[in-house]
Amino acid sequence: MKKTAMLLLIPMTAVLLHAQAQPAPPPSDPLSAGAKGLYNLVKNNILKSADKMPEENYAFKPTPDVRSFGQILGHVADAQYLFCSVVLGEKNPAPGIEKSKTSKADLVQALNDAFSYCDKAYNGMTDAHAAEMVKFFGRDQAKLSVLAFNSAHNNEHYGNLVTYFRLKGMVPPSSEQRR
Repeated sequence: MKKTAMLLLIPMTAVLLHAQAQPAPPPSDPLSAGAKGLYNLVKNNILKSADKMPEENYAFKPTPDVRSFGQILGHVADAQYLFCSVVLGEKNPAPGIEKSKTSKADLVQALNDAFSYCDKAYNGMTDAHAAEMVKFFGRDQAKLSVLAFNSAHNNEHYGNLVTYFRLKGMVPPSSEQRR
């Protein structure tokens, strides 16, 4: 009886180990999926930052010659339209958020709207379309390169927001998640 159980257990264990060793199949569009994942990571950090910072700190500038916290958020919102309108083949709506919005409620809404606009570009991107060329800042660029630049730009400004949080004695959203 013990011998029979052992003879059955060994192949079952091998099957289970083999099943666990199989990697998940790659996404159908791995380049586009990777770009979208990075975009969503920084998008979430920026949106959480906008929600977390108290309104009285939206006008905060560490020095007079830099943007305020709120201006950075407005700049990021404006940039979503700039980058993603190119990828979508649309005219940039250029809403001028950085220059026209100052309240937390207005900036949070503008950011949500801008990221929703950009979501269309990332959600519609496939690896087959990633290499399509568009004019961006006067040069021919692959659509995926424009989206990568957008994420890099977002990360650059999220870094500014992190500094503002630290100067105010606050923990930024990306550090909060690790606690």
